[in-house]
Amino acid sequence: MGNSNSCCKFNNSSHPPSTNFEEPLPEGEESVGNLQHISEREPEDWDADPSLHPKAGTIFMERSKASLENGMVRKKSQNHLVDVRPLKKSSSCSTIYLDDSTVSQPNLKNTVKCVALAIYYHIKNRTSHRQLDIFDEKLHPLTRDGVADDYDKHDPEHRQIYKFVRTLFNAAQLTAECAIITLVYLERLLTYAEVDITPATWKRIVLGAILLASKVWDDQAVWNVDYCQILKDITVEDMNELERQFLEMLQFNINVPSSVYAKYYFDLRTLAEANDLAFPGEPLSKERAQKLEAMSRVCEDKVNEALRNGFKKWSSMDNVSMGGPRRSVAILS
Repeated sequence: MGNSNSCCKFNNSSHPPSTNFEEPLPEGEESVGNLQHISEREPEDWDADPSLHPKAGTIFMERSKASLENGMVRKKSQNHLVDVRPLKKSSSCSTIYLDDSTVSQPNLKNTVKCVALAIYYHIKNRTSHRQLDIFDEKLHPLTRDGVADDYDKHDPEHRQIYKFVRTLFNAAQLTAECAIITLVYLERLLTYAEVDITPATWKRIVLGAILLASKVWDDQAVWNVDYCQILKDITVEDMNELERQFLEMLQFNINVPSSVYAKYYFDLRTLAEANDLAFPGEPLSKERAQKLEAMSRVCEDKVNEALRNGFKKWSSMDNVSMGGPRRSVAILS
């Protein structure tokens, strides 16, 4: 209805739209029927869109650049820079330290912390103040108490953002992978809708991204009414409208290539390292080594099977999780 970016856009031809299914379009041609082709809905600067292109730099890394450059707490002493960060445990010939987070099975607590930190830098180093009414917390409050008069004046702290995201993830029992997809959708929203996350809108933008990510990623998604049980004062109608407008702003593009997912995962680890949120390492025991070896064999078998079945480089999120359950009880129990 008036949305030029909608997948149901009609052209201006005088001929009525055909009801027959068309053959796949040859490369380089444009669709002429009523159903807009996906290539026509992609932004012109596709190569620069971090939510679509694996080599495009993530927005949160760019906005946290100052923190990355000053990640080490330094002090000047006798014209020398002295690193005063706490020492980390290093692997040796006798002991190997590994954390329990991998690209296919991230650590939930630390991943949520990193995503909250990325959101914090989005708000702190925003380049504009443009926002949309659907995300304004004063127009659409999440509680009956409403918001303070200066709700849009003060940037939230990292701890406040983490508490909000953690509450939703714990109550809805969402996975760490869902947190990464949430961040991808956030940056896709900023790119497509040309808005920024502000103190007045961050909660509802994050809520909309989590809502959508949980439905796309999890096989048994949380229903909108379930979020109303978490946020007691919000209505189902408000959640439905939030989801609908979020989808429209994403131009209904909810696909996340596996390469983009991996890029966000490793960028989050880099961000954690720069802010002393690095995932804690534990000594590699014989039991953990056996579990890692078993997981490696399972993943290798899945990849080989996918390759035999014509697995493409540009795969979906289901393929990156190797097609089966994301956690194997036989291996991790």
